[in-house]
Amino acid sequence: MKLKKLVALSLTMIMSLGALVGCSSKGNESSDEQIRVGMITDVGGVNDQSFNQTSWEGLQAVRDELGEDKVYVNYLESRQDADYVPNIEQFVDDEYDLIIGIGYKLADAIESAAKDYPEQQFAIVDHSYEKQPENVTSLLFEGNVAGYLVGLVAGQMTETDKVAFIGGMESVVLKEFEVGYKAGVKDANPDAEVLVQYANSFSDSALGKSIATSMFAKGVDVVFPCAGAAGNGAIEAAKESDKMAIGVDKDQNDLAPDHVITSAMKNVNIAVSDVVKALVDGSYVPGEVKMNTLATGGVGIAPTSEKNVPADVLSFVEEKSQEIKDGKIKVPATEEEYEAYIK
Repeated sequence: MKLKKLVALSLTMIMSLGALVGCSSKGNESSDEQIRVGMITDVGGVNDQSFNQTSWEGLQAVRDELGEDKVYVNYLESRQDADYVPNIEQFVDDEYDLIIGIGYKLADAIESAAKDYPEQQFAIVDHSYEKQPENVTSLLFEGNVAGYLVGLVAGQMTETDKVAFIGGMESVVLKEFEVGYKAGVKDANPDAEVLVQYANSFSDSALGKSIATSMFAKGVDVVFPCAGAAGNGAIEAAKESDKMAIGVDKDQNDLAPDHVITSAMKNVNIAVSDVVKALVDGSYVPGEVKMNTLATGGVGIAPTSEKNVPADVLSFVEEKSQEIKDGKIKVPATEEEYEAYIK
């Protein structure tokens, strides 16, 4: 852990930063014993009702648990991809102990910064590298498994045998959700058809709403959007059309309590807080790739599922969950694995 210097920023500068990008902590005092953690969002923003927000909630929780004398947390929002590098530079200049990039879109910027600042510690959510940098911790999740579990729900609960997946932008991470979901739907209901469309946006809620509305017009009655704010638009469409929606990354039932029947949970809040705790207690090992699984509680379905999902369907999901943990089911993560799986 590098030595810290006294924070030279004045209160007015801190307030200015907070006005521009949001300031995290109740205080801004620093000490030699305090771990400083900076989080950089992707373009979805810190209030995306998804994994940026979940990550920030995790950092706030660990700060409150351990105390501000031990942990100081802050975030910078990225309004566009071009903001990633200057946001990283901001935290490096301010001598943060750990800089966390939220989402695979920050992968190149984090990798470049890791090379430029070999003594700086970084972490990234939803990405690992072919050659893992020694100062970057990767936090991965079994998104295919989370998608599979909610696919089981969709397959059991559809009344039209037509369900849908809406992705933000095509990527390895989103493909895992997609193929896991399709596999779950087919295991629960072989007659069901799964429509798939990508919005090519994580921020256009109107577009997400339009795509979902079009799908509902084609007979779809359950939609699973993995698309940030665009996905929130799809959930709004489900509410207005009296259809079913499935949330992602966090429990999104609060967005439409009668229509979000379940959510594919990625417990990013726990993953980021565990990294911070390791920094504080001295057990942190840099350069690791940490896979958060169903067995470790890294993924699952939302606790609010029992509000809208019948007990027999939840029992079916639990049975399949145990089979996954026991190694009896290997959920596909790529299109090739999916094609082989359904055969």
